[in-house]
Amino acid sequence: MIIRTLIALALSAYALFLTMRHNMHMFQLNEYTYDKHLNWIKKNFRQQWLLYFLALLGVLRLFFPILGLDIGIYFVLWLIILVFRAIRRLNTKKKLVYTPRVKRMIVTIVTVSVAASVLVFLFAGLTPLTGVFAILVSVQWFMNMVASIINRPLELAINRHYINDAKRILKGMPDLKVIGVTGSYGKTSMKYYLETLLRDRFSVLVTPGNFNTPLGVTRTVRSYLKPTHEIFICEMGAERVKEIKAVCDIAHPDMGVITSVGPQHLETFKTMENIQKTKFELADALPAEGMIFLNGDNEYIRDYADKHPEKYKNKTFYYSEGNGEGYRAADIKVSRTGTEFEAITPSGEEETFTMKLIGAHNVINVVGAIAVANTLGIPLKDLKGPVRKLRPVEHRLQMKEQGNVTIIDDSYNSNPVGSKAAVETLALFDGLRILITPGMIELGAKETEYNYKFGTYAADCCDYVLLVGKKRTEPIRDGVLSKGFPEDKCIAFDRIEEAMSFACSIKGNEHKYILLENDLPDNY
Repeated sequence: MIIRTLIALALSAYALFLTMRHNMHMFQLNEYTYDKHLNWIKKNFRQQWLLYFLALLGVLRLFFPILGLDIGIYFVLWLIILVFRAIRRLNTKKKLVYTPRVKRMIVTIVTVSVAASVLVFLFAGLTPLTGVFAILVSVQWFMNMVASIINRPLELAINRHYINDAKRILKGMPDLKVIGVTGSYGKTSMKYYLETLLRDRFSVLVTPGNFNTPLGVTRTVRSYLKPTHEIFICEMGAERVKEIKAVCDIAHPDMGVITSVGPQHLETFKTMENIQKTKFELADALPAEGMIFLNGDNEYIRDYADKHPEKYKNKTFYYSEGNGEGYRAADIKVSRTGTEFEAITPSGEEETFTMKLIGAHNVINVVGAIAVANTLGIPLKDLKGPVRKLRPVEHRLQMKEQGNVTIIDDSYNSNPVGSKAAVETLALFDGLRILITPGMIELGAKETEYNYKFGTYAADCCDYVLLVGKKRTEPIRDGVLSKGFPEDKCIAFDRIEEAMSFACSIKGNEHKYILLENDLPDNY
């Protein structure tokens, strides 16, 4: 009996480690949010069917110890170990990061598991322990959420300590000018464009990478902000109402830029009205003398600002393409090597700018950055050099030459507007134009509609459309084929490596331009 229990414990301990790590990884990718993780569980319910079968065997073994189910439990545990070891060997794009929070959750899960086993042993002896071990392994798909709930008071206290420390540091720098940047898309590019245009005149700090949450901004302030910094450019991201406000309550911006409002993260925002309201939380947080720079070409931004003139009229600067008030771009010329345009100030001053960024859609963000820099006292003519230095942000239409192949890497977090702009940029090139994409996600009930439209745009701009994920990309395929696109040139693959291999194997003397549009995280 003891040997049998020890065997079960050894198998269960290893299986629990593997299943806990996998599900913890998914929980981390789902940003530790319960609704997002529950939605992932719902969509991937069949993925872990062995755990549910093991749970059934464990319950039977626990309550009906007379049944000889140990051999069946051992067999399923071995299967689980084999399956989750195989998952571990997969080349995941982003590994589980053992942050302090993850380590605390692991300690909680192990503590709960040991406590449950000890209690059963004290009250029922060794016989049912095999069933307990089986159940503990089988519930790992939701144990991370249980551990998160148990740890919540501790996590809130830790977060509050760090946030208060960041507030203290910012309060001690009253001359620091904070520029908040938000938008459904374009905010990361905007912050780096601003940094390039401002750094010759000011000492500038920018939130690195995706540090656009309250804790990301807190970490930036505590780790990187120095007394010598004059400007802090703070990217602000959100997937829910009041999340921009939470960042503003820490950073207290003096100026703000809203690059766009569009159907991004509709799965969590639910409505476009919620997205509009959330992005304008940045404008609401500005002081009376603060300035908000708005993309005047964005209909959702214009609509919201026009509905609340009393709140934004005296602090608003628009930037746009073509005709319009505020700063604007005109006479845009786009080629495969870069872009040229005229920038016009509200006072009528004009200058011609050239940059190596490809695509007309980049002009609007650059004009916005010019508007902010010029308002901060940098003459228009002095911005010509910094604009020429602008380079694509990583994974955002970033070009990589590989012999007879040019990779156009636009794999970061695609959206309906950006994906259309990306394939239209691909159409500028003379050669074999190949699109590789898994489509767009987190668009709620409109996900199928937007992916279908993307397919229609792609059909007009590409020679080949290679889809990653046969089931997920059906709406894109339908959109592509609706335009009379050759069916043998719209092909679906299971993995991006297969699509890339096929793209590189296409025969011909033409130079190949391969657009990588979006790259889904491992939880998709």
